[in-house]
Amino acid sequence: MGMVIGIDIGGSTTKISGLKDNKLFSPVWVKANDPVASTYGAFGKFITTNGLTLDDIEQVKVTGVGSSYINQPLYGIPTTKIDEFRAIGKGGLFLTGLQRAIVVSMGTGTAFIMADENGEKHMGGTGVGGGTLLGLSNKMLNIRHFNDLLAMAEGGDLSHIDLNIGDITQDEIVGLPPESTASNFGKISDLATKADTALGIINLVFQTIGMLAVFATRIYGTNDVVLTGNLTNVPQSRPIFDILHRLHQVRFHIPVHAEFATAAGAALTQES
Repeated sequence: MGMVIGIDIGGSTTKISGLKDNKLFSPVWVKANDPVASTYGAFGKFITTNGLTLDDIEQVKVTGVGSSYINQPLYGIPTTKIDEFRAIGKGGLFLTGLQRAIVVSMGTGTAFIMADENGEKHMGGTGVGGGTLLGLSNKMLNIRHFNDLLAMAEGGDLSHIDLNIGDITQDEIVGLPPESTASNFGKISDLATKADTALGIINLVFQTIGMLAVFATRIYGTNDVVLTGNLTNVPQSRPIFDILHRLHQVRFHIPVHAEFATAAGAALTQES
């Protein structure tokens, strides 16, 4: 039996992974300036990197916002379009081995999927995501590149940016320690550095995503959240999710190859 290829054609990157014998095979990605060109580019890169031929590929399954532009078989190989939300859910569970979880896809925006053995349900999403990070950093810091924002945020101090519970009350509030955020950017100081502001932007985005995930776990009665997508590679996000874990007893999972979860899920998903 040949390999099944899953391709996630996103707004900024196209990701591809192979699935054979229920194992993920050497995922790769390319920038997605044009959905058709990036799809063929990712396919070619995957074939070359893994020393494969077209005869090794049994089927191609495409998903993501750019999949609407793929209207014919890739290189004559049977090609199927897969619902993105189903792919997100299946990919998140596959990469973690969990049976039931909220799967969060953090890309330009953010989608929330409830996934278990009964299927995948798109709960909704938020426009807060990678696009928010770059948009705010562009306007506030004149930073237009993702890695430059992350580098600038190193050494940032949130006490110059965010208003915490301890800033507004001396009383003890059950479940909210003094260092909990009361208002993002609610205490921005004239002395705040660019590093402080950069970290504040990152904190705003990931706290928003994390808290929405926490609310989702309460609705569906699970304590497991799988984080997927390109934003899982932001190092400053880890301590933010660690704090949310301690506050709300929610387990945040970031699996290996988390950015390829949707591509893997597409390869796993059967046509409905």
